[in-house]
Amino acid sequence: MELLKPEAFFDLSSFAEKDLFAGCDRVWDALSNISAHLRSNLEPNVGEANCFRRPLERTLVLWRGKMLEDGFEIIGGDVAKGQFLVSIGGEKTSDAAVLFAGSVLWDDAVFVGPGAVLEPGALVKGPSIIGAQTEVRQGAYIRGKCIIGSRCVVGHTTEIKSSIMLDGAKAGHFAYIGDSILGNQSNLGAGTKLANLKIKETTVRVTAGEMLIDTGLRKFGAILGDEVEIGCNSVTNPGTILSKKCLVYPLTSVRPRYYAPFSVVQG
Repeated sequence: MELLKPEAFFDLSSFAEKDLFAGCDRVWDALSNISAHLRSNLEPNVGEANCFRRPLERTLVLWRGKMLEDGFEIIGGDVAKGQFLVSIGGEKTSDAAVLFAGSVLWDDAVFVGPGAVLEPGALVKGPSIIGAQTEVRQGAYIRGKCIIGSRCVVGHTTEIKSSIMLDGAKAGHFAYIGDSILGNQSNLGAGTKLANLKIKETTVRVTAGEMLIDTGLRKFGAILGDEVEIGCNSVTNPGTILSKKCLVYPLTSVRPRYYAPFSVVQG
């Protein structure tokens, strides 16, 4: 079905990891490609931190392929808008990634893009890619097998695992993202949960029109097309497929099915 292909949900023209979606007949097929994509494309760049499974003792800066322990000044600014500045040798740049003291790298299988920021208390497990100018806030938990685009926000006490965030996707506060894909400029209101596991021990099935499709996936959360907005404290049930520019009211339990573009979902 054309309406379930990745191109119906996302503009992939500028997404650095768009190969994830190559050959996918159905948009959720990309979730099964994450591990292989990471094996082929991940270029870890945090090994020089030499501090794993414990908080970093000092703030580090990644710049032009080097890990700096000193010789810089943090100026700050809005990370996801590309305005977070670091002064290095008197030169101000928004391309330096900052790993603040108190953040935790669980292992070295992590790439942190230019201008990205890991705040104190954030924990990152590999294999994972964190894109340019992406903000990983205090208390965030990246559990591994995550591909996060540029100018994204993984917010305070937000947990993400085995998922994809396209450019500009934001989950700013108290969210859970499991086995899901968030489109460009999509946004999760505070407290949003993308549930990924059915209570019954069966695979997740998706209803699209008159069709009932077995995804073959035991764990599958939600697909959010470009510019989807989900209101605070909402829950998407496993197998929720929200097309481009759908709106979900706050406090909504979203039934697991396909929603056409521009749908408004109320509790």
